[in-house]
Amino acid sequence: MNDSVTEPVGGLRTRDEDGTHRGAAPVSVLLAGGGTAGHVEPAMAVADALVALDPRVRITALGTSRGLETRLVPQRGYRLELITPVPLPRKPSVDLIRLPARIWRAVRQTRAVLDDVGADVVVGFGGYVALPAYLAARGLPGRWRRVPVVIHEANASAGLANRVGARSARRVLSAVPECGLRGADVVGVPVRPAIAGLDRAALRTTARAHFGFPDDARVLLVFGGSQGAASINRAVAAAAAALAAAGVAVLHAYGPKNSLHLRTPRDGDPPYLAVPYLDRMDLAYAAADLAICRAGAMTVAEVSAVGLPAIYVPLPIGNGEQRLNALPVVNAGGGLLIADADLTPDVVATQVGELFSDPARLAAMTAAAARAGHRDAARQVAQIALDIARTAGNGQPGARRRGGA
Repeated sequence: MNDSVTEPVGGLRTRDEDGTHRGAAPVSVLLAGGGTAGHVEPAMAVADALVALDPRVRITALGTSRGLETRLVPQRGYRLELITPVPLPRKPSVDLIRLPARIWRAVRQTRAVLDDVGADVVVGFGGYVALPAYLAARGLPGRWRRVPVVIHEANASAGLANRVGARSARRVLSAVPECGLRGADVVGVPVRPAIAGLDRAALRTTARAHFGFPDDARVLLVFGGSQGAASINRAVAAAAAALAAAGVAVLHAYGPKNSLHLRTPRDGDPPYLAVPYLDRMDLAYAAADLAICRAGAMTVAEVSAVGLPAIYVPLPIGNGEQRLNALPVVNAGGGLLIADADLTPDVVATQVGELFSDPARLAAMTAAAARAGHRDAARQVAQIALDIARTAGNGQPGARRRGGA
């Protein structure tokens, strides 16, 4: 009679009755960060960093059919498992009554995924799939194993899922100080390798040629996230004449659902390139000397990681979170904050003109932005996850404790 227990599909691990393991096994990591790009992109950046640190690591992303992960995760070549979405109602409703049943269903589905892939660690980034992942990872005493959890909070104010998960997480990491999670270690926001490793100075000539700008141009990059920002579009477009008079070239991503109304350029004007979407943000960052942008967590993370000074215009809704996202960079001297309501064409022309007419100030802001950025956030999160996974179960990845929690 064979007394060893063979682990399921993802594990390929064997364990004798005394708990010893035969042979090394790859670490299995479950990434819970579905829904918006602000959750999915950091998860994918950590996935890439995990593979760079340990090519044998096995990665599974948890998501729902509603999120961007259905497109972004397969594009990056990682396994995706879908569970029932559990949006948390913000006010009393019928959905609130149904919430416990939905959560329990999602938790059961997540436990099945954890078991199937032999997960050694869960790395959560908040959002719809994170709460079921955190609850499933706690296990059931006497019936199921616990899986250690690492939490990353990208925003300046932690969401509900991460607040719940942080109570039992092995490590809690954050983008900025005082995010609302006790004991969080600040590592920044994980960004993709193309951004984390970007050398703007080395790529500048190539980037400017790509967009049709002269090598000696003074370039302003304008964008408002993947969908654009109507108020930023209006203010900058209306300032086009003043920017041209100041010798400023503009690269403006106005959003695929928006339109942009520009004056007819005059002979000798610097280029004003307006596009609905930029699919090479690395080249856009390298081409630019200054940016005007929103202050979402991923935007601030990427702009500061590449050392690009920026005028941040926080989205004027919600709880002021975007302003808080930008404050560490602004306080360090790497950017300016302008309220959305204050962003007029005159303000755009004045602020941009003053910065470009003062090279020493712009250079100081560039250096400060680079110091405030976190290029190695993805690697730090990945290393922490691997270290915890390798020590969680008697020093061996994938160790199961079927008889207790």
